[in-house]
Amino acid sequence: MSAIRPDLPIYMDYAATTPLDPRILHHMTKYLDFKEGFGSSANSFHPYGRSARDAIRRAEKQVAVLLGAEPSEIVWTSGATESINLAIKGVAYAAARRKNHVVTSAIEHKAVLDSCEQLTQQGFDVTYLVPNRDGRIEPEQVAKSLRKETLLVSLMHVNNEVGSITDVTNISKITRSKGVLFHVDAAQSVARLPLDAHRIHADLIS
Repeated sequence: MSAIRPDLPIYMDYAATTPLDPRILHHMTKYLDFKEGFGSSANSFHPYGRSARDAIRRAEKQVAVLLGAEPSEIVWTSGATESINLAIKGVAYAAARRKNHVVTSAIEHKAVLDSCEQLTQQGFDVTYLVPNRDGRIEPEQVAKSLRKETLLVSLMHVNNEVGSITDVTNISKITRSKGVLFHVDAAQSVARLPLDAHRIHADLIS
């Protein structure tokens, strides 16, 4: 049993930002110099570029297994915030002339709320569902909020502050039956709960 050192701060925000695992750091730094492949994975045909490209392909397969997806479905971004922005704004801008309604909740991550706020400034209508006393968004709420002009529902799988779990499987059945796209923010759940992209029928997962 180790004693708590009073001269060191106690870090309790691992759900938001976690120090990089030393094993991952060791593996990644190999691709920053001549040891493995610092070359461009997109258009370098020398050994360093091929090595980097092979590493990315392996990573795509690993992430696909984690999510129950196909490697070809993986789109790399710098992190969850960029992924969320790409999903929400990408869908909205692509369908702007046909549909203009988005459904989310009042307790989503700031990346979702900021994206939706920007959409409202551009003429989109956003419905913010209010969680129940247990901090959950129920499938029935989602069903009642849908309209003929609804293009996207965006909800987190696990809330990053209260830990409530959203029934994304049943919500996806509702959205799919209405022809509405479903985006799941799984940043807080993917390493802790089973997540099968094909089973929950989510159209987009961050």
